[in-house]
Amino acid sequence: MFVDTLQFLIKTLSGLFVLVLLLRFYLQVARAPFKHPVCQFVMAATNFLVLPTRKLVPSVRNYDTATMLLAWLVSLLANILMLLLGSLPEVFTFPQVWVALALLSLLEVFKQSLTLLMGAVIVQAVLSWINPYNPIAPVLDSLTRPFLRPFRRFAVGGVDLSPLVLLLVIQVIMMLPVRWLEAGFLTQLKVVIQ
Repeated sequence: MFVDTLQFLIKTLSGLFVLVLLLRFYLQVARAPFKHPVCQFVMAATNFLVLPTRKLVPSVRNYDTATMLLAWLVSLLANILMLLLGSLPEVFTFPQVWVALALLSLLEVFKQSLTLLMGAVIVQAVLSWINPYNPIAPVLDSLTRPFLRPFRRFAVGGVDLSPLVLLLVIQVIMMLPVRWLEAGFLTQLKVVIQ
């Protein structure tokens, strides 16, 4: 029971921190207004780790690669800790375990990115009906606009259905290729552990 609780805490805390790191990355890519309190929170919550890492990992084409690398490393560390809590430490002598963990962590970052986009689309859609002039609307718009643009032609009777179409596409991606890849990496880990 203690191990289950510890695994839950590791998974939850690492997942939340990866989400905040990804939000920082995507806010910079979208050139969101950084004067907003949400953006200020994201910067303050991640500066302690991102700023020192930027000295070692330079940006590539104006993309904050240090932040994305940190998201992957946090996910990798969480997966390593989960494996250590669940099995014997000698499994780390197999190179296949490290490859599977690295790929699983990369897939986790991708899943978290999709989750972040899905959350932003849902909040933006709800706010557009309830309070379209909410101060967070420009931040959400800058995050979702590039993904909603291809689906803008889906409007019926003046109602924009592009958020619904995008949510369906995200769900299909998470159900088919992501789940298939995740199952493959986990199977590879189980084969090596046994």
